[in-house]
Amino acid sequence: MTLTPGMKCYSPNKVCKLTKSIYGLKQASRQWYDRLSTLLLSLGFKQAHADHSLFTKFTSSSYMALLVYVDDIVLVGTHLDEFKKIKGILDQNFDIKDLGILKFFLGLEVTHSSSGISLCQRQYCLNLLTDSGVLGSKPVSTPMDPGSHLHNDDGALFEDVACYRRLIGRLLYLTTTRPDITFPVQQLSQFLSKPTLCHFRAAQRVLHYLKGAPGQGLFFSRKSSLQLHGYSDSDWAGCPDTRRSISGYCFFLGDSLITWCSKKQTTIARSSSEAEYRALASATCELQWLCYLLDDLKINCKELPVLYCDNKSALHIAANPVFHERTNLEIDCHVVREKVSAGLMKLLPLSSVNQIADLFTKALAPQPFSHLIDKLRLINIYQS
Repeated sequence: MTLTPGMKCYSPNKVCKLTKSIYGLKQASRQWYDRLSTLLLSLGFKQAHADHSLFTKFTSSSYMALLVYVDDIVLVGTHLDEFKKIKGILDQNFDIKDLGILKFFLGLEVTHSSSGISLCQRQYCLNLLTDSGVLGSKPVSTPMDPGSHLHNDDGALFEDVACYRRLIGRLLYLTTTRPDITFPVQQLSQFLSKPTLCHFRAAQRVLHYLKGAPGQGLFFSRKSSLQLHGYSDSDWAGCPDTRRSISGYCFFLGDSLITWCSKKQTTIARSSSEAEYRALASATCELQWLCYLLDDLKINCKELPVLYCDNKSALHIAANPVFHERTNLEIDCHVVREKVSAGLMKLLPLSSVNQIADLFTKALAPQPFSHLIDKLRLINIYQS
């Protein structure tokens, strides 16, 4: 360790004796990131504005991106010589372990093929099913009963609260590659403080659904276009306890699903149009962030991003520059209108049947659920 400036004057030949390991202290992650980022910036990398854990380097002959999660690093690029150079410098400074081509990262299984890249959490899912004792159970067609509405009921409490919390935590991480369970997990996450047997049975249903296809995950086609488009939807007053609405959106880059969200709105909407417009504003902010991220990666979309909404009233509010009444929607209206006027995106209508964001706002019956899941283009490479 380097002595502090004040001690150097009086004790130039002294050293510090550690009474506690540095690893695990609050300052450790900050110091590690500071040292790593300083080194990368000195090597010509630029830190992305949209995501500070992403570093990029562009030259006339090569492109390289480096993604950091604590002390795990993913390196992608177009020039093998640059790869070897960067890995050599990192090894000299940090003593790294080179794991070769990306196949496994933080529980995510990555499979490469000539048609594209598959991303799933099959082993993680199987471990979850085994630990929960449902590996040999009969699968179900949907992760949530379309007739159920979870709320803070007065039923019998589930005694093992820690077990319920661990289960929901593991399901939350599984939503990284399983957007089809995002809505039920979002619903179940609201009852961590006081779960009942009803909530636990609903969580068990999600596990039974996962049993049907534990290897299902995302697929990124190599032939996909760079057209960015998304879907925004809302379920008005969907929460029985607070009567707050549920916002949902998802975005695709070409045919590949890249981001999605299911979230309860912060305030109560007095109409379905208000709820839809709040969801539209959230989706617009997400679209803006995606554009910033693509700009950091030097990816230029030739066509204007498109955001689809199935509520005509929300579309009319976005198109009409005149306020007939000052409402709580004013800020959201300004957000959406400003981005449309600035040419960030186009707002287009679509039928409710093809509204993919429905998956993230409500529990659906098997037929519409299967129809929308097909549109997410999830694949199971382990299915025979």
